[in-house]
Amino acid sequence: MTTPSPFTYEALPMRVRLGPGAVAQLSEEITGAGLQRVLILCSPEQQDVGESIATALGDQAAEVYPHARMHGPVEVAAAARERARQLGADGCVAVGGGSAIGLGKAIALEHGLPIIAVPTTYAGSEMTTVWGLTDNGRKRTGKDRRVLPVSVLYDPELTISLPPQVSATSGMNALAHAVEALYAPDSSPIINLMAEEGVRALYTALPAVVADGTDLEARTEALYGAWLCGACLGATTMSLHHKLCHTLGGMFDLPHAATHTVVLPHALAYNQPEAPRAVAALKRALDINSDPATALWELAGRLGAPRSLHELGMAESAIDAAIEAAMTSPYANPRPVTTEGLRHLLSAAWAGKPPTT
Repeated sequence: MTTPSPFTYEALPMRVRLGPGAVAQLSEEITGAGLQRVLILCSPEQQDVGESIATALGDQAAEVYPHARMHGPVEVAAAARERARQLGADGCVAVGGGSAIGLGKAIALEHGLPIIAVPTTYAGSEMTTVWGLTDNGRKRTGKDRRVLPVSVLYDPELTISLPPQVSATSGMNALAHAVEALYAPDSSPIINLMAEEGVRALYTALPAVVADGTDLEARTEALYGAWLCGACLGATTMSLHHKLCHTLGGMFDLPHAATHTVVLPHALAYNQPEAPRAVAALKRALDINSDPATALWELAGRLGAPRSLHELGMAESAIDAAIEAAMTSPYANPRPVTTEGLRHLLSAAWAGKPPTT
């Protein structure tokens, strides 16, 4: 028996509903949060879902605001904040993935309006106090309790229409949250259990989800895994993987989930020599005896997801600028981050090569 090292664990205060039909309880959640009139936030692609939710809410819905964009451009956040003020909204319902929920967080950060999240992807932002805003190609992130949703409704029926590749990259993005939590400096036995179970659930569910998007059982299992992985992200410090993805996304406007998909196996391979406990946990979760980084790279291939930054539109000549930006501020990581190490990592990720240490 291994005695746990001293640790601190703090649960984040929020309600979670998970299961088919959960969105039908949204009106009850709004009332329970003490709200009367909410602004419905979504991306243009999710406007139909936003409109249907607004119709169901009736007078509780102030308006549908379908202008969320990835990476949280500051100008979009400013316009949304002003619209919420004009409408007299006392809260927001963010419907969609990380873009919509990120927009809700921007409004909460500025005006303190409570958020209720209705995720339709596996991004996991709804489980964290992390916010992100992009200004002039630089993405800033921070943590603030004001941006944490007061309630989250996970309804797998809302994910049925999620295309196979979006499901794949969104799920890989969620896996990254748990992987980094396993070697975070402020992890704990509780978080490790959640991370291992979250990885297991997503690794099992994603191939079934991509094969048949109407498989409600697989969709439910994937949302369950995404919830656990997101909670791990919310409770720990982000490391090399997230730092690189925020840098690449902010500088080159690369698609968020796809960037996580490409970078994850390479960042994990970089850190594996200094994270033996994380490697052991991942081997259990993936039910393998081989290298976890390679297993995740192979999973992306089986899912038909992108495996190179080149595919996402990044120029090879941009690698040097990305390295310089990533090295500008220190961050927690189990293995020291060097310019040479980042060049090896990003060159392999750009070309779509298998991950190596």
